[in-house]
Amino acid sequence: MICLAIDTATTDLVVGLVEVAGDVREPCVTTIAARETPTRSHNELLVPTVNELLAHAGASYGDLSAVVAGCGPGPFTGLRVGMATASAYGQALRIPVHGICTHDAVAYQLQALTGADGDILVVTDARRREVYWAHYRAGNGCPTRVAGPAVNAPGDLRGVIEAGTADSTADSTGNIDVMSVPEPLRPGITLEAQTVTYQAPTPEAMVAVVAASTGLDAEPEPLIPLYLRRPDAKEPALKPPSPALRGL
Repeated sequence: MICLAIDTATTDLVVGLVEVAGDVREPCVTTIAARETPTRSHNELLVPTVNELLAHAGASYGDLSAVVAGCGPGPFTGLRVGMATASAYGQALRIPVHGICTHDAVAYQLQALTGADGDILVVTDARRREVYWAHYRAGNGCPTRVAGPAVNAPGDLRGVIEAGTADSTADSTGNIDVMSVPEPLRPGITLEAQTVTYQAPTPEAMVAVVAASTGLDAEPEPLIPLYLRRPDAKEPALKPPSPALRGL
């Protein structure tokens, strides 16, 4: 089967075609074609990128068996673009659409990349001098999320993670072994850990997370965006009517 993976939770547009073979619970997952584009123009580039990857792979929309969509955490506009497009593909093609936490995919590939066997931290830029983060414990196949996703100031992460670990029953020490963080944000984070410069979720990791958790053959849950905070745009306050209009 061929899965289409889409993530628009960050400033990177991630799109890929992933082939899944073998047992649906422990499949062999292979990238056919993928593209990661640093951009804030997700809406303009997403569908053309999907079309280009299908053409490059010699495939068509009819060859797709499922869609995997990153559900954040991320900003309102970016998430809405990717998730709405994924849902539209699913409805039009009558194929399942599986949603995942974007950080889960990054943690999966961090474990594979570094061989981490302890705690993993995934950090992405939330703007407004804040970060989105999620804390994981490495495991067989797929890391287990023990805290998050949440949004905090970079300097608060250490205290938040240590406090959360003390209150958790998860097998976690609170000592982060490896973390993924955007380079400009690293100085503000006081945690000591092996640092991997920000990793965007790969399509292969996104599909592998679904296979390792619910399974690609399972009935997908509704897509729920992880906004974590209200959008920047606000409705303007109502103004009282002009005195000149009284009595009209």
